[in-house]
Amino acid sequence: MGYASSIGKYKLGRTIGEGTFAKVKMTINTDNGQYVAIKIIDKQMVIKNNLMYQVKREITTMKLLHHPNIVRIHEVIGTKTKIYIVMDYVSGGQLSDKMSYVKRLNDSEARKYFQQLIESVDYCHCRGVYHRDLKPENLLLDAKGNLKVSDFGLSVFQKPGDLLSTACGSPSYVAPEVITNKAYEGATADVWSCGVILFELLAGYLPFDDRSLMNLYQKISRAEYTFPEWVTESQKKLISRILDPNPKTRITIPEIIEDQWFQTNYEPAVHIECNENINLDDVHAAFSSIMVMTKDNEKQKIMLGSKHTINETIEKIEAAAKYGQSCCCCCRRPSIEVVATSRWEESSPSLCPDDNIRPVNRLQRDRFAPRLTLTKLRRLLPDSDEPFLSGCDLCDLVGVPI
Repeated sequence: MGYASSIGKYKLGRTIGEGTFAKVKMTINTDNGQYVAIKIIDKQMVIKNNLMYQVKREITTMKLLHHPNIVRIHEVIGTKTKIYIVMDYVSGGQLSDKMSYVKRLNDSEARKYFQQLIESVDYCHCRGVYHRDLKPENLLLDAKGNLKVSDFGLSVFQKPGDLLSTACGSPSYVAPEVITNKAYEGATADVWSCGVILFELLAGYLPFDDRSLMNLYQKISRAEYTFPEWVTESQKKLISRILDPNPKTRITIPEIIEDQWFQTNYEPAVHIECNENINLDDVHAAFSSIMVMTKDNEKQKIMLGSKHTINETIEKIEAAAKYGQSCCCCCRRPSIEVVATSRWEESSPSLCPDDNIRPVNRLQRDRFAPRLTLTKLRRLLPDSDEPFLSGCDLCDLVGVPI
């Protein structure tokens, strides 16, 4: 797959990073001679793997954030086949790379990185952005040794008072409330991840580690970890308050900042808040052609986005699940999940422990209520030669309390 030697005013150089769906190239801005990094994403790969909304969310989020300890996106350029994301060039590599050969950091260096991490996370939280995948691989170091947070692919905007439900993140860094599939607050989950990172910086190894994912999650849920002998009492005190398995009593970012160990040599970052309206026109333009490509691509897939009779729709969902496909490019649920949910509901007894117990509120009612399955939908919905509903609509119905 070929790459252009230049794009607009940017002259592409060597590849400095490569993933499944993208490459990152060191680039020079010919207008001012400054180095930037350009992430090149292949549009067909985005479509094939149903990643359009995730990629667009990451780009939009990073464009809205202006902080010295967060990688900044300067502009987005779209061509027929590629998306070029122009961002800060961070020359020092990943913090995880440094940890691989240094093993553990001294007190002052670990504190400096942790202070910068907490400041950047606090900045995000104040703007309703929650990262949800904080780990050393997503923390970069610039030429001056300053930390910059990157990779907002799993980030989310959370309104005050709302809770999150999607379990995501890297296993060793994820909070207990996330792995137990409970509704959780993005702030407390991010704080936990910061605590794991601090432990790793000081100890040289992860607090929670096991080859068995089940055993790992048990250790995380119980906060089972042991400090090495070189960790000081002040460090232990702070880490213990962060790695509190109860999110309600876990230390908050303002409390972390007031901690005595954290305050040592602490100099808050100076950043100029961007008062101008952030222009996202380049982001929308880069993704508009993907929408067209998606529509063209749908013709070559098992399609349920258009209207079908109920039996046709269900048959095509089951066929899509068999081949591991989504019912269509815009569907929010994989077909295999829809079919699995339906079969589980059909084979499972009622969750209600006592038929004489009447649910007292909507949450209890939804928990114990029977749920829609594909079989029930066949029986409940009329079938005719007239189009009835789309596959996406039907997928959303499976598992709904009735």
